[in-house]
Amino acid sequence: MSNQEATPSFEQAMDQLERIVAQLESGDIPLEKAIELFQEGMKLSQLCGQKLEQVERKIEILLEEEGGLTKKPFQPQETDKGDNR
Repeated sequence: MSNQEATPSFEQAMDQLERIVAQLESGDIPLEKAIELFQEGMKLSQLCGQKLEQVERKIEILLEEEGGLTKKPFQPQETDKGDNR
């Protein structure tokens, strides 16, 4: 299956990722299968991150196009990088 052939939606990728995590947590799978699932999970995680970044950019563009609204870059709540003044 090629990347362009069937790229899952964000929701589909999250569902697949949740199933993979559940399988890995069960511990009832052979090591080789666990490695394959882990690799697939990493790809899905990266895909979800990319999709979230795309949505963030679209929202920023929409806010800019509204004129009066101020664009503020997204900052996750867990960010603690010191003083941001």
